[in-house]
Order: sequence, then structure tokens, then C-alpha cells
Amino acid sequence: MCRNLESANQHVSKVSWDWYQRIGPSIEVLGDLTERTIADLGAGTGCRAALIAQSSRVKQVIAIDSSPAQAERARAWYGDIRGLTVIQADAADYLHRHPAAFDVCYSAFGALTFTDPRVLLPAVATGLRPAGKLVIATLAHCRDGSPAAEAVRPTYTSFRDASGNVRPIEWWVLAGSLWHQLLTEAGFDHLSIREIRDPGTATEPAMAVNLISARKPASDAADGAAVSHA
Repeated sequence: MCRNLESANQHVSKVSWDWYQRIGPSIEVLGDLTERTIADLGAGTGCRAALIAQSSRVKQVIAIDSSPAQAERARAWYGDIRGLTVIQADAADYLHRHPAAFDVCYSAFGALTFTDPRVLLPAVATGLRPAGKLVIATLAHCRDGSPAAEAVRPTYTSFRDASGNVRPIEWWVLAGSLWHQLLTEAGFDHLSIREIRDPGTATEPAMAVNLISARKPASDAADGAAVSHA
């Protein structure tokens, strides 16, 4: 949900992880990205991935989104940025097809907000190299202010598609304790959950976000061989 970045020529100085994209930590949350390969899971129009590719010494940023329309926009707006590759694919399927390919994966109100984490978290564990890092920015409560789910189940909201049709869409808005449980079950350690609160404005409601980080355990296994991201 990046704002104010509609073309590769516009300058945005900071990656934010809060709902309104105006407070909280910046790109340092991802750690040292020098010569790292990074996956943006549910990249949308690709603005966050583009900024990370431009503002750090990454080897490659793979922006993955299941929507053909979003992937097309991302390629049109940011396709000329060095080190950025846009992929239209289901994130879980892509990660399973590219084991041990990434040093860092992140989902900022992306795939882990709209996909069952019991499906996607094991796929992330597959796609990360040993000691690889996962960062998740996701709502700490529902958009209407109701509390996050205490069981692993989605909530639903209405969504108007490009054809004007209104349909329900799943949001996985879970309590922090559930995220901790699911990440542990998927094999992650070094878990950290930080709540970022924005008090809102006269026209915007207060919103809280869980900023979650975890690591795949280090092992003696060799890093995955280089892969072709296509």
C-alpha cells in the first residue's frame, strides 16, 4: 500500500510499514540487503519493491503478485529499474518451485494478509535459504476496529473488481499469539512482533499494525543454486 509513487522517476525517501505509510521503521527492518535476493509477496503495483531495489545494494528483488493487472502495472511503471523483476504468480506456488532461492521474504499487507498462513508460511520456509529472514506487516485488528481473530480463520470484506462487481474477499487478521504459533509450526525461530499504532486524523481512523519478523533456522545445508526467475 505504498503511496505517492506512481512512476520510477518519483522519489520516495522511506519505506514505511504502517497502514498509512507515514510512521514506523524503514528499510532497516529487513536487515543488511547487500547482494541479497529478496521476494516481495503480494507486491501489488510494485512500488515498495521498486524503492527497495533503488535504495539498497540488493542483488535482486522479485516482486510477486497473483493479479495479472497488478503485475502489468508494476512492469509498466518500474520495469526499467535495475535488479527488479516482476512475476505474476501465486506466491506459495512460486516459492515451492524455487526452494532456497531467497535471503529475505516480506509481505506488507500483501500475500500473507490475503492467503491462509497455513499454506503460505511453509512455502516461505521452503523458499528461504538457511538463516533467511521473513518480515510481515499486517493489520493488528480489522479495518472496522473489531479485534483480530483468536482462531485461524479469515474475516471478509467487500471488494469491487475491475468490472464493477462486488465480491467478498478474505482477510487473515490474526492475533499476535496466533502468528507466533503459526510461525513456530512452520519452523521459524527468532520471532518478534511489534505493534505500530497510528492515532489517525479527523478523517482517518486509528489503525494498528503488527510488524512481525522471524528467521528460518541456520543449518549446514548449502544455499540453493542460482535459479532463473521466470
